[in-house]
Amino acid sequence: MMDRRQFTGTLAGAFAAAIVPRASFIGRELRDAPAINAARLNAHLKELGAFGANPQGGVSRVAYSDFDRAGRNYVMGLMRSANLDVQVDFAANIVGRRAGRDASLKPIVFGSHVDSVPEGGNYDGTLGSLSAIEVAQSLAEQRIVTRHPLEVVIWSNEEGGLYGSRAVSGQLTAAELSNKAWSGKTIAEGIAFLGGDPSRLADVRRRRGDIATYLELHIEQGGNLEREKLNIGVVEGIVGIKQWEVTVTGVQNHAGTTPMDQRHDALLSTAKFIAMVNHVVRSEPGRQVGTVGRVQAFPGAPNVIPGRAVCTLELRDLDASKIDRLYATIETASRRIGEEDGTTFDYKSLHENVPAPSDPAAREMIESAAKALGFTTRRMPSGAGHDAQAMAQLGPMGMIFIPSVGGISHSPKEYSTPEDCARGASVLMGALLLSDKR
Repeated sequence: MMDRRQFTGTLAGAFAAAIVPRASFIGRELRDAPAINAARLNAHLKELGAFGANPQGGVSRVAYSDFDRAGRNYVMGLMRSANLDVQVDFAANIVGRRAGRDASLKPIVFGSHVDSVPEGGNYDGTLGSLSAIEVAQSLAEQRIVTRHPLEVVIWSNEEGGLYGSRAVSGQLTAAELSNKAWSGKTIAEGIAFLGGDPSRLADVRRRRGDIATYLELHIEQGGNLEREKLNIGVVEGIVGIKQWEVTVTGVQNHAGTTPMDQRHDALLSTAKFIAMVNHVVRSEPGRQVGTVGRVQAFPGAPNVIPGRAVCTLELRDLDASKIDRLYATIETASRRIGEEDGTTFDYKSLHENVPAPSDPAAREMIESAAKALGFTTRRMPSGAGHDAQAMAQLGPMGMIFIPSVGGISHSPKEYSTPEDCARGASVLMGALLLSDKR
């Protein structure tokens, strides 16, 4: 067996040739691990980026849009080429199955999503999805059959609130089906648009213990790995997220004839609300964050005092009790704003993603796979939500991060290098095989 220095040199040369080597892995379990084809992976990333491409770069492939459906059709073609048995489930998730040697074992599930935020980037979600397909294709080409059945899953509408994965984990509620997606469709309409059936979501629900492991590769969406010049992030846990729609009601009136001291301006109260949220969230130590990301005033005319304003509130933290405590403080403070301005605040829960620690054994497998390839690692939390946190409700979950250049994501400037993309896919392959042997 070659030593670490020889292996790293071989790896660097292989990356230059755009192929990750099938060379010696450290550890018996990974010695015969197949190579992934880095050139093919990065070509697929570029090709998928054409669906919903923006002139300024990046994509607007929002869930349930025509571009989303076209991109999904492209991905399903890749999955079939990888010898996966492909179906769209009732929640509009794309599931590609591959039999294992032991049909009695639970499946190892891995994948991500291909929908984007408006004016998003080409790596968020797509890297994990296409890397999962590349792993499946490499296994098929090298005629390696795992003990466990495998399922490559492309989750629907991740960016809107993990709708596809939360349907599978049983967290999606019937009330949420009337929520509006960025495409303009309701969730129910969007699921049907992509080939699902919102009336049969109960049929896709799984129970805890129904999966052996869930693995997901993702860009970091932050700058820690790049700043510290590290290759791989091993995710310790994913923050919980709660979102609300907040409706502020005042009195609509003429902007020219209503004195300033007689106004009940819903938008003014909303502005005070935004500043208050920032103050409350920053008032105690910790990694918690709070965001008001969307504001609409009605009727929206320059010469009319807004009688109604609607905004969103989002809170994130690894501690669910802290989220609840912050919300209670915000709700109480908003009532005081309403009393001062003669307005009212009403809250409608949009959805909740519960905090999800990763599985300790999955962390060890990811670290072992990375170190076998000579990659540097760091354990870190995820401040962004991922489908992995829904899957953590069903079985052991592990997440792999690669660096995001400049720490930029949800932007046309989102970028991860071809080398880092290939490193992540190689670690995904190694972690999958270790999980299969566990």
